[in-house]
Amino acid sequence: MPHTYTVHAHSAAEPHAVFALLLRAGTWPLWSPLDRAELEGGGDPDAPAQVGDVRVFRTGPSVSREPVLELVPDRRFVYGNVGGLFRSYRAVIDLAPSPDGGTDVTWSATLEPKLPGTGRFWAWYLGRFVQRMADGLARYAAGRSTGAR
Repeated sequence: MPHTYTVHAHSAAEPHAVFALLLRAGTWPLWSPLDRAELEGGGDPDAPAQVGDVRVFRTGPSVSREPVLELVPDRRFVYGNVGGLFRSYRAVIDLAPSPDGGTDVTWSATLEPKLPGTGRFWAWYLGRFVQRMADGLARYAAGRSTGAR
């Protein structure tokens, strides 16, 4: 049975600035709890992602292999998670211009764990983890758009 989570954040940065960070796996450890980012096959993690790229993120002993599934410039970034704890996992990051300026970020996922009975836990845990990521993305993008590093 699939489970879902959805988190929200707001950035003072414009959608193109937020999307630019999502495209570059090498930036993810700068604004999230992730420790390291690589591209499978040894590509440059700071190069803009393309559909089909597989990003490899490391956090402590955990390794996550995440293929890029869909890109809609300045609007949507979609990725999966393969070879891990999930039978299926699809995350969607939607960016929308905010009426008050900046960008509204909606980060959601549908997941089905391999181990039956753990879906509710994983949706709860990943929802909390991804909220930290969304908040970090929003802050980092806003700081970069104002010249702060």
